[in-house]
Amino acid sequence: MAGILDLKPLSDVELQDELTAQQGEYHRAQFEHASKGINNPLSLRAQRRDIARIQTEARSRELSSMSAEQLALRTKIRARRKK
Repeated sequence: MAGILDLKPLSDVELQDELTAQQGEYHRAQFEHASKGINNPLSLRAQRRDIARIQTEARSRELSSMSAEQLALRTKIRARRKK
């Protein structure tokens, strides 16, 4: 399981690979829990949170790589959604 500190040194490709691996592991654990049960069902919660951390890091990298025009357009779109 990846911690938040482990995600910083990863490249974007490695981050996507980690996300895919974590999602696959989560789905396997979810299936196993539904079919025969697992010892610690709270591990599913931890896996979901790890997936969310990876997605958050990927999104923050995406936003940091946007140009000023793209960010300004994004702000306008978000303002329209709030109405």
